Amino acid sequence: MFIELHILQNFAPSNLNRDDTGNPKDTEFGGVRRARVSSQAVKRAIRLHPVFAKTTDVEPAVRTRWMTRLLAEALVKAGKPEEQAKEVANAFSVQYSKLEEKKGHTSVLLYLSKTEIETAVKSLTEKWKEITKNLKDGKSPELDTFAKEFFKELKDRTSAPDIALFGRMLAEKPELNIDAACQVAHAISTHRVNMDMDFYTAVDDLTRDDEAGAGMMGVTAFNSACFYRYARVDWDLLVKNLGDDKELARKTVEGFLRAAALAIPSGKQNSFAAQNPPDFMLGVVRKDGQSWSLANAFETPVKPGRDGGLMSASIQKLNEYWTKLNKVYGGDGITTVTLSVDGEDNMEGWVKKLLGPLE
Repeated sequence: MFIELHILQNFAPSNLNRDDTGNPKDTEFGGVRRARVSSQAVKRAIRLHPVFAKTTDVEPAVRTRWMTRLLAEALVKAGKPEEQAKEVANAFSVQYSKLEEKKGHTSVLLYLSKTEIETAVKSLTEKWKEITKNLKDGKSPELDTFAKEFFKELKDRTSAPDIALFGRMLAEKPELNIDAACQVAHAISTHRVNMDMDFYTAVDDLTRDDEAGAGMMGVTAFNSACFYRYARVDWDLLVKNLGDDKELARKTVEGFLRAAALAIPSGKQNSFAAQNPPDFMLGVVRKDGQSWSLANAFETPVKPGRDGGLMSASIQKLNEYWTKLNKVYGGDGITTVTLSVDGEDNMEGWVKKLLGPLE
C-alpha cells in the first residue's frame, strides 16, 4: 500500500534553494527551463517542522558528525570523568565511522535517533568498568564487543519516524542502513521560468551629507514559480522500519501529511518572506501496487491565461492527466482526497480521510 501526495504550490519572488553559485536551482524539463527545489531541501523542511514532532510525539533524529561531542557531554552528565568520557565517546564513534583526529568528529554525517543515543549512553554507563578497564590508545576489546551487540539491536529498524521515512545510509556500517520508506521528488515549476536579479544597496547610517556612495552593494538572484511536488510513502516498509509499530507508523504518515503541507524551505526567507501555503493537494492511497508521478501533466509547460495566473491552469492540467492515467491503467483500489483553497473541505477532514484506509 502506497500513500501518494501531489501538491501545487505557488511562491512569490524567492530563492528557496540555492545552487553553488547562490542562484535558485533550476532544471530543464519538456525542453524549457524550470524552477526547482531539491528533494533534500523539501525533506529537511518536513522533518524539522514542529507539527511533525508534535504529531508523532517523537523528537526528530539528529544528523551530525559530532557524535563524539554528543556522547561525551551525555557521559559527563551521567557522572563520568570528562577526559575519560571523551576517550570512550571517540572510541565508540570510531565504530560508526573514521574519526578525523585533528577536528575530533567523524568523517561522515551520522543519522541517529534520540532513543538510540540515550540507549548507547545508558549501556556505556552500565558497562563502564568493563569498557574502560583495557581502554588504551582509543581502543578497547570490550568496547568492540559491546558495539557489535549494540548494532545488532539496531539492525533494520529505528525508533525515529524521520529516519524510518527518509532512510539512513552508512557505507562503513551497512548493517545500520535503513531503506527509505518515502520517496520525494524534486519540486519543479509547471511552467517556463526565467531568473531575475535584484540589485540592492545598504545605507551607512553614519555617512555625512558631504560623503556620497552606498555602504554596500550587491546582487541577489530570485524567481517566482508555481511548483508541482510529489512524494510517495511505502506503508509496509514504514511499518517494518519502525519495528512493526503500526500505531507509530500511522502517526508518522499523519505527521508527514501535515508537515508536507506546511513546511517551506528556509532559503533567503528573511529577504523574500515567501511563506505561501499550497493552493491544491491531492492525496492518494493505493492498494494496486502502482505509483504515479503526475509531473508529465506539465511536460508541455503551462501558460498564463489572458488575465495572467498559473494555478488554475495547473490544477486543470493535473486533473486531466490524472483522468487519462486512470482510464488507461485502471483506478481500482485507489482512494483519492483533494484539498483546495477554493473547496469546502479543510485540513483536518483531508488528513482524516487519507488515514482511514490505514486502520
